[in-house]
Amino acid sequence: MFCTDRQFISELHRITKLYPQNEDLYKLAFVHKSASLKLPDGTHINNERLEFLGDAILDSTVAEYLYHNFPDKPEGFLSQTRSKIVNGESLAQLAQSLGLDRFIVSHAFHFDTNKNILGDAFEAFIGALYLDQGYRAVRKFVEKRLIAKYIDFNAVLNTDTNYKSRLLEFAQHKQIIISFDTKATEGDQRIPHFVSEVRADDQVVATGYGTSKKDAEQDAARIAVDVLS
Repeated sequence: MFCTDRQFISELHRITKLYPQNEDLYKLAFVHKSASLKLPDGTHINNERLEFLGDAILDSTVAEYLYHNFPDKPEGFLSQTRSKIVNGESLAQLAQSLGLDRFIVSHAFHFDTNKNILGDAFEAFIGALYLDQGYRAVRKFVEKRLIAKYIDFNAVLNTDTNYKSRLLEFAQHKQIIISFDTKATEGDQRIPHFVSEVRADDQVVATGYGTSKKDAEQDAARIAVDVLS
């Protein structure tokens, strides 16, 4: 994280083209739960609540953009395209492209390359931007500073990010029995909330992590596809 508030504010302005009204919101957005701050009353705070909010706001702004810019496309296309733009891997790349990874405060292992932590911080940042500047500012930021600059729709539309589906299709073709064993990580703050193991013919071939069961299984399937291919 930057050593002075002035530097931090300057970087936020470079990224958003806006001056923050409440810089503490943005600082909290980059505090991973492994580095939670303890308040005088004993409460621990981190970026999870902002992440929850930012996730919803990001879905909304991207959905609105797609609705207006692809007027002839059906709901299924819009939904799939949105999911490709806002999936954890894509958000992690956006976080690094914008330089948000430099702000993250975490005690987790290899947090600077952990796509879950990077993606979560990006969503929390969007949540902070929404609370600080409002929905219209977030919509403009998403359209002008993210989609226009970093999203290649040709690449997005031709990318299959459903690794679980790809793995199951591959396994069916090769007559391999695939199963997933997915569990919560039971409060270990150094890794994301869920861990998933992929078994091929009852042998573990990949392990994945995610902030949801679905994300963990997609992460594990992504690795398993490479291992088994």
